[in-house]
Amino acid sequence: MAHTSVARIEQMTKRHLSRRQQWRIKKIQEEREARATRRDANQSIADDTALGPEQSGLVTAHYGTQLEVEALEGGQTGQSFRCHFRANLEQIVTGDRVAWRSSQDGLGVVVARMTRNSELSRPDIHGNLRAIAANVDRIFVVIAPEPVTPVVVVDRYLVAAETVQIPAILLINKSDKLAGQQGERLDAMANLYESIGYQVIKTSTINTTGLSELYRELEGHTSIFVGQSGVGKSSLVNALLPGTGLAVSAVSAATGKGVHTTTTARLFHLPENGDVVDSPGIREFGLWHIDSWQLLEGFREFRPYIGRCRFRDCRHHSEPDCALKKAVAKGEITTQRIKSYEQILTTL
Repeated sequence: MAHTSVARIEQMTKRHLSRRQQWRIKKIQEEREARATRRDANQSIADDTALGPEQSGLVTAHYGTQLEVEALEGGQTGQSFRCHFRANLEQIVTGDRVAWRSSQDGLGVVVARMTRNSELSRPDIHGNLRAIAANVDRIFVVIAPEPVTPVVVVDRYLVAAETVQIPAILLINKSDKLAGQQGERLDAMANLYESIGYQVIKTSTINTTGLSELYRELEGHTSIFVGQSGVGKSSLVNALLPGTGLAVSAVSAATGKGVHTTTTARLFHLPENGDVVDSPGIREFGLWHIDSWQLLEGFREFRPYIGRCRFRDCRHHSEPDCALKKAVAKGEITTQRIKSYEQILTTL
C-alpha cells in the first residue's frame, strides 16, 4: 500500500497544476510573506510608550511596507515622514487621511484610517477589489497618439468613474503629434465624447498647448491622472510642477506600448490650491466587479433608455423592440459605444 501511495504522489507531481491550484499556492505564499512583513514591521513599533501623541496626516505615497505621510497639524505641518502601519488596519492608499504617531527614530506609525469621501478601485488578478487612490474628486483619463488607446479601454475608465460618481475628463496629451490618421482618430474620439457630455482637453508638454487650461481645471480639486503607460502622465506633472523630476520614458518601438516608470501612486500639491495624483500605468481597467445593470448606468447616454425595452431581461443584442438598439438606429447612441458595451458585458 505504501509503495502504491508513493507512486500516486509521484504521478501527481508530474501532472501540470490546474490554474486553480496555482492560484491557491500563490495565495498561500503571498499570505505567508505578508505575515512575515507585518511581524518585522511590528517589531520596530511595538513600544507605544516611545511614540508621540496622535495627529492627523495625509498619505502622499505608498511604498510596500511603509507610507509617506504629510503632517497636517502641529509644528511639523507640511513635513513628510516615513511611517509603518498597524497590521490590523484597513487598506491604506495614496490620498487617505490618517491618524499617526511620531517615533524617536524618525519613523512614524499610522494607527487609524479616516473615513473616505471617495475611492477609485480596480480588481486585482485574484478578483479582489483594490483601491488605487482615495478622496479624489476628479479623474483625468489620459490618452495620446501613441501608445494607441482603443475606445473600449477609454470606456472602461469612464464606466469606472461613473460607477463611483467621480466626474471624468478626457485628456488628449501629446497634441503636437496629432497628424495623419492618428490625428483624425483622436479628433473623432474627442467629438464622440464631447457629444456625450464629457469635457475634453488637448495638451502638449512640448509646446505647452492646453497646460494653462488643465491647470485651471486642477485648481481646488484632488485629481488623479489615469491611463496606459507612455501616454505622458508623469510628463504632465513635471510640466505643471517644475522641479518635481518624475522619471519618464519613451514608448517602446518594438511593442508600441508604454514602459512603466511610475511604480506607485504619488500625490503632489499645486502651488495655489489643489492636489494631483500620478498613478502607475494601467493597460486594462477590469470591471468584472460590477453587474450588467451598473454597466448600463456607466454609459451615461444609455440612461434615458434603460427599462424601456419590451423584455425586462433584454440584453440589448438581438431582442425585438430593444430601446437601446432603436436609439442607435436613430443616431442617438453611437455604434462605437454600443460595441464597447457589448465587449465589456462579455467580461462581467
